[in-house]
Amino acid sequence: MRFAHVTSAASDAPHLAIVRDDDVLPVAGLFDGAPDDLQSLIDGGDALLARVRDASAAATATHGTPLAEVGWASAVSRPPVVLAVGLNYAAHSSELGLKADKAPTVFVLWPGSLTGHDATTTWPRTLSESVDYEAELGVLIGRPAKDVSEAEALDHVWGYTVVNDITARDIQFSEAQWSRCKSFDGFTPTGPVVVTADEIDDPQDLHIWAIVDGQTVQDATTGQMIRSVATLVSHLSQSATLLPGTLISTGSPGGAGYSRDPQIFLRDRSTVTVGIDGIGALTTHCRIVG
Repeated sequence: MRFAHVTSAASDAPHLAIVRDDDVLPVAGLFDGAPDDLQSLIDGGDALLARVRDASAAATATHGTPLAEVGWASAVSRPPVVLAVGLNYAAHSSELGLKADKAPTVFVLWPGSLTGHDATTTWPRTLSESVDYEAELGVLIGRPAKDVSEAEALDHVWGYTVVNDITARDIQFSEAQWSRCKSFDGFTPTGPVVVTADEIDDPQDLHIWAIVDGQTVQDATTGQMIRSVATLVSHLSQSATLLPGTLISTGSPGGAGYSRDPQIFLRDRSTVTVGIDGIGALTTHCRIVG
């Protein structure tokens, strides 16, 4: 199944919806007590997801809101934490001149950075004129993961989404910790949808790409990750319990704008689309102020 947080003419408040071929169906209207955001659905466990599946199957003849008439909020809502993994593709670590360590490079993204598909992300020119894009596979934890093995790790995954890990490169290379340079308001678009794990046969066999102002700038596969999704989930679960709803952004392939000659940074009125086949394409519009 595909879930999203959408807005409509009837409601400006984002609400959880099932995304179908041509329309979206609000989850809250399926039955009394149905969840109205993704975190509540995940917290409800397998039983609640099964109930939503059954109710949506019974509502196949119900007309939803056409896709063209909805707005998109962040596909991920109220995550306990957003964990980002850096330098997880050899080509990307090489192009940045950074060494991929024996253990994953992990940092936290601030919740205010989350935004949705087709949103406009704005930042002041005084803070950065070297803002870069990074297409990434996002992984959502479905049930608590503590000390899980790699063989068990994917059993704890609820679903997958697309993440654009937007980065102020000048700040990244001037500070020891990467959280701030990647956590400006709107710097972590997610979506448009979260796809449940049963629809992704192999998270290491997905085409991942990015287009900036009409030019393809990243074109790779998740099979090029240094550490697989299973490896990352297992590793992170050794030190702390990964709670349901935790979002893990798993790193970006080569092709970053910082490393190109000439460099390609996101400019005022740039449009960047990052996508993963089988999940979707996530577009961000850029505005620089000041």
